[in-house]
Amino acid sequence: MKQAVLIYNPSSGKELASDYKDRVVEVVSSMGYEVQVNETTGPKDATRFAEQACKDTIDFVIGMGGDGTINEIVNGLAEQNHRPLFSFVPLGTVNDFARALGIPLNAEEAIEALKVGKEQHADIGKIGDSYFMNIVAIGEIASKVADTSVESKTRLGPLAYLLEGTKAILQDNEVQMKITHDEGEWSGGLTLVLTALTNSVGGFEKLAPDAEIDDGFLHLFIVHESGIPGFLRVGSKLLQGRIAEDDGVEYIKTKKVHIETSEELFCNVDGDEGTCTPVEIQVLPKHLRVLVPEKLENN
Repeated sequence: MKQAVLIYNPSSGKELASDYKDRVVEVVSSMGYEVQVNETTGPKDATRFAEQACKDTIDFVIGMGGDGTINEIVNGLAEQNHRPLFSFVPLGTVNDFARALGIPLNAEEAIEALKVGKEQHADIGKIGDSYFMNIVAIGEIASKVADTSVESKTRLGPLAYLLEGTKAILQDNEVQMKITHDEGEWSGGLTLVLTALTNSVGGFEKLAPDAEIDDGFLHLFIVHESGIPGFLRVGSKLLQGRIAEDDGVEYIKTKKVHIETSEELFCNVDGDEGTCTPVEIQVLPKHLRVLVPEKLENN
């Protein structure tokens, strides 16, 4: 019989993950798998469970939790000799990876969707020695967003990120950056640089509307506009899916980018504080085998 591992965070989804656990096991068992259940109790547990699943040549890994838990699982699967089929039930505040993959944001619907899922390949990103699914943001805005408290995210959802970002805009702090990419180099004072893999960032699904989960590119946005008026204009273009058209934004498709800053900055990696600058970021094309709703099946 095929083997599956469920990795879940019991504190996710307003602590409803435990309530959904048995239903996930029931559904995955009906798909012909023998299911082992692993509950996380602390940081990096999900990564260790995923790494072990690769070593044990498990056929299918199912995650259940917020963006942080799913990121940990992806870090455990990345660049392993054996990478199982992967899917997940999103229980986070924003759930960007689920949005990009077309996985239902409602937990019960996501569980049922496992039954009719189709295999698809998905790119992931590598930054230093770790991995990401959605975005790396660098700059004062990114640092503020990384400081968003769990309480604020729980209470306000995606709005919490917007409020923290607004604080940085008001301070109008630029940092000198040197950005080297496949098409050349950019240098100057910046407030924000975004390196995205998918079209969904912070719950907004129009950052890079042409980004596909398996297109093999990083979508680089160099935001050299500063001040409230400029960011209001850029924000308006973002909501329209036209941010790349703004004069205050450089948009570049690249497979690799190197970023240096005049002062050490933490990177915001998939919504959490990550490695410091300088950093090298690259795409790992079609790296994960993911089970997604049938509508994403390639024609």
